[in-house]
Amino acid sequence: MIKTEVQLESYLSEPTDEVIAVLAALEGDILILGVGGKMGPTLAKQAKRAIDCAGIAKSVIGVSRFSTPGVQENLQTAGIETIAADLLSEKSLQDLPDTQNVILMAGRKFGSTGNESLTWAMNGYMPGRVAEKFRNSRLAVFSTGNVYPLTPISHGGATENSRVAPIGEYAQSCLSRERICTYFSSEFGTPMAILRLNYAIDLRYGILLDIAEKVYAEEPISLEMGNVNVIWQGDANAVALRAFAHCQSPPLILNVTGPETVSVRYLASCFGIRFNKSPRFEGEEAETALLSNASRCHQLFGYPRVSLGEMIEWIAEWVRIGGTTLHKPTHFEVRDGKF
Repeated sequence: MIKTEVQLESYLSEPTDEVIAVLAALEGDILILGVGGKMGPTLAKQAKRAIDCAGIAKSVIGVSRFSTPGVQENLQTAGIETIAADLLSEKSLQDLPDTQNVILMAGRKFGSTGNESLTWAMNGYMPGRVAEKFRNSRLAVFSTGNVYPLTPISHGGATENSRVAPIGEYAQSCLSRERICTYFSSEFGTPMAILRLNYAIDLRYGILLDIAEKVYAEEPISLEMGNVNVIWQGDANAVALRAFAHCQSPPLILNVTGPETVSVRYLASCFGIRFNKSPRFEGEEAETALLSNASRCHQLFGYPRVSLGEMIEWIAEWVRIGGTTLHKPTHFEVRDGKF
């Protein structure tokens, strides 16, 4: 069981042999844009640890506004170079070092409703500026499974060949990110991979934590989005880093999530057993949900290292011992795209 944040950070950032091999063969440094978010710090640390394990001289540089206290210092302690910058500032963007390998994580989701213009600027305009600035680099671009419509549960989730039909302005702005980055990839021959992620799991946030906390507090759990996909954040980190070896023009598109279509009712029952509590529900499962089929990703990289069962056990213990959380609900139950 993972009992402390130190243990958690260590496991989330532990590189696999495959990640070490990819970064050992990769020419140039790694620049991570939006490193200060929920996922960025452990991704940067995984890259740095892989480089150290490979025994090579390569820098990992993290860029963020660093609005959360302590994040920048924590990264620097881990040996990661940091640059405080607002990526919507043209001067700040152009001042960034030309780097051969770039991961674009920066974006905006929560708070989009009511401030749609900033959401479109962050998710559409800024990525275009990044793609033009780093047109001679290799780019791994984070997107979201929200670009797909809700699909029937029985269909096994949208594949990369499924039609996109984003619901709401957040999802629409994320599709604009993909389209604009694809344009610059085709225009300049920039090798890219676009990663449609849903949903990454950490013990401090994520769908499993949302459900576990409600079961523990004996609060009702919405069944509006009755089925979900999840993946351990450390495994998603590994996919992002290994994707550098598969960047191409036009971009490779990959759904990044776990192999299961998971019932919310089932997850709540699992936590109920572990907490000796009876889950409470509200609403009924719809026939559709936001689901992705990540078989192409698993074909390239293998199945995730951490299983759904392990995630459930770890989350249950974390909630039981009162582990630190980010207090950032995922709002996975939202069906109208308003975040």
